[in-house]
Amino acid sequence: MTETTSSKVKMSLRTKKPKGMEMTDSAAVKVKELIAEEGDDRMALRVAVRPGGCSGLSYEMFFDAETSGSDIVTEQGGVRLVVDEDSLPWLSGAVLDYKDGLMDSGFTIENPNVSRSCGCGNSFS
Repeated sequence: MTETTSSKVKMSLRTKKPKGMEMTDSAAVKVKELIAEEGDDRMALRVAVRPGGCSGLSYEMFFDAETSGSDIVTEQGGVRLVVDEDSLPWLSGAVLDYKDGLMDSGFTIENPNVSRSCGCGNSFS
């Protein structure tokens, strides 16, 4: 590879925008139900990655009516999904799902960026 080609490849890797987080239809339906219970249609679901847990990082999810200019906001299934720019590299390509079954119920995040997680499943690195 020539120096020019190598520089172009490095530049495209640095400037490539990470893809956002996605939400399944079942997660969107559940989030819409929960927002309706809150009674405030300005609410969006904010998903973030914060330091903590036994593996070093943990997910945080909550409803938020405010966003900042650096937030990445997408609308999926009629729900606004907000990710702060610091969390985006950790959540790029991740999928939020909701399951409601006898053995397993609740929100899960399928994240291709996780290299290992703890035994309890609440934190990752």
